[in-house]
Amino acid sequence: MAALSAEQISQLTALRQELHRRPEISGEEAGTAERIAAELTALGADRIWRGLGGHGVAAEFTGAQDGPCVLFRCELDGLPIREISDLPYRSEVEGRGHLCGHDGHMVSVLGVAMRLAGCRPAAGRVIVLFQPAEETGAGAKAVIKDPRWPEIRPDFAFAYHNVPGRPLGEIGLRPGAGNCASRGMQILLEGKSSHAAAPEDGISPAKAMAELMAVLPALSQGVIGDAGFALSTLTHVKLGEPAFGISPADGELRVTLRSMTNERMDTLIAEAQRNVESSAVGLKTEVRWHDVFRAVENDEQATEIAQEAAQALGQTCRDMPVPMRWSEDFGRFGEDGAKAALLYVGSGEEHPQLHNPDYDFPDALLPIVTDLFCGIADRLLGRSQA
Repeated sequence: MAALSAEQISQLTALRQELHRRPEISGEEAGTAERIAAELTALGADRIWRGLGGHGVAAEFTGAQDGPCVLFRCELDGLPIREISDLPYRSEVEGRGHLCGHDGHMVSVLGVAMRLAGCRPAAGRVIVLFQPAEETGAGAKAVIKDPRWPEIRPDFAFAYHNVPGRPLGEIGLRPGAGNCASRGMQILLEGKSSHAAAPEDGISPAKAMAELMAVLPALSQGVIGDAGFALSTLTHVKLGEPAFGISPADGELRVTLRSMTNERMDTLIAEAQRNVESSAVGLKTEVRWHDVFRAVENDEQATEIAQEAAQALGQTCRDMPVPMRWSEDFGRFGEDGAKAALLYVGSGEEHPQLHNPDYDFPDALLPIVTDLFCGIADRLLGRSQA
């Protein structure tokens, strides 16, 4: 496929900045999805799916011959974080921001669609997927459960995430474990309130909470890269109400559990639940799970294809020695049967970190990633024909 023209890059940059101004958080991406669908319609995609797993959008570009299906996936959602910047296109929605780069990820994949619009693959088909609710870990599961997913299900699936702290445009590759599994554990404890002058007449969760605040973080083990790696991070604690005359009845703790593999997550969950049971004797307990992310396990063949495409373009590749500790909702596509690979593209060594209030996606990555994804499509589906 021919590279994007300067005019096309300018159009994509303007669209990225437009999306940046109007972020929508997980599950609320209706406006963003509508804007993306309008672009795909204007490009003349062969087929468009709307409302996938919520607000998801997908489009198909089909070659003249039979061949595999290759999916390029990105994310629609922003974050519930207030942006702090002087950018002319800063977020116009108070308390919301594209502070992880999903605005740039979307426009990179639209760049692939833009090139496919004028130059279909020789064989097979390319699907571009704009997934909802990535930040909560709910979107990929919902998309795969959508009754229309069998019409889309790919043989290969690729996505990328920008990575601050790495040289701009450097392509990070890691077959096998790529991103940690994680989930939020909300622990609710209920006892019996009493007058503060007679705490013995009530059942306070204070002692149990104090124990759990010590033992749950102690479940952490090893370092990232070890198969047994586990990280348990205490993130929130609440005991009773802010009063002096009441011995409290209710308590809440929130902990984030993290592991390198799904199997290790299963054992970590069991360990955490045993600690709750042993510490909360005499209390009513309830455990709720939130933001459930499966581990990303990158397929070796898919990773090799991405590396070959990057090297053919003269892009710098880097073998990542250890997985990312943060999670990504891409792992489910590999579990669904696709040969899947998440790529880690540097966004600058001095760039603000993901989820920082002053983060902004570097527009210089747009043509780099579009070239890479189109190179992958060429390798799998043959050189595109006009």
